[in-house]
Amino acid sequence: MRITVLTLFPEMYHDFLSTSIIGRSLERELVQVDFVQIRDFAKDKFKHVDDSPYGGGMGQVMKCQPVLDALHSVKNENSYTVMMSPLGKTLTQKKARELSKKDHLILMCGHYEGLDARINNHVDELLSIGDYVLTGGEIASMVVMDSVIRLLKGSISEGSTDDESFENGLLEYPQYTMPREYEGEKVPEVLLSGNHAKIREWRIAKSLLATKENRPDLYAKHEFTKEEIKILKKIEEGKLDV
Repeated sequence: MRITVLTLFPEMYHDFLSTSIIGRSLERELVQVDFVQIRDFAKDKFKHVDDSPYGGGMGQVMKCQPVLDALHSVKNENSYTVMMSPLGKTLTQKKARELSKKDHLILMCGHYEGLDARINNHVDELLSIGDYVLTGGEIASMVVMDSVIRLLKGSISEGSTDDESFENGLLEYPQYTMPREYEGEKVPEVLLSGNHAKIREWRIAKSLLATKENRPDLYAKHEFTKEEIKILKKIEEGKLDV
């Protein structure tokens, strides 16, 4: 997979790309990441990439010409272009999986007060990471890159992502490790039992309850499996200790 980032600040990515799973994925050549400096495509001697907005208002808006010239310099028939924008749909785990299957992902990062709206017509998708405002699209693009790269085969142990939060529309069950007891708090006995059927049942129950309590929006639209319905009934009847 190849990821190309269009940005005014490529230096922001140095530590991000050299750390943990992302760094190892690059070393293993599972993904190639390159950058296009948008300012290189500005045509005036001062390398201006922004100007005042028509109609008045505060701040500066990034211009069509340098941004689109930068895009056209790397875009090909296999490219899929995503602009980081508050206008876009919110990034989800499902979307991350979709993007991880692209051959060439282009991430476009705005700055200042945003990009000229005509640029929207030249991208495949607008994407947001949440309902808040950032200085620019760079941090948002890192979130997208992290969520995508970790899904590439070989990035992490096979199967490690299967039970994670949001993979099946639910939050993940709680996890524990050594020691068995710490400052009076003990690991649930069922996890020490060696009974894998009981452990699975407990984990599904905890996942359902965590989602219901913390993300009722996800819980309300979740399509329950027969196994989940059976477990919920056992909880209601007091036959399952969670």
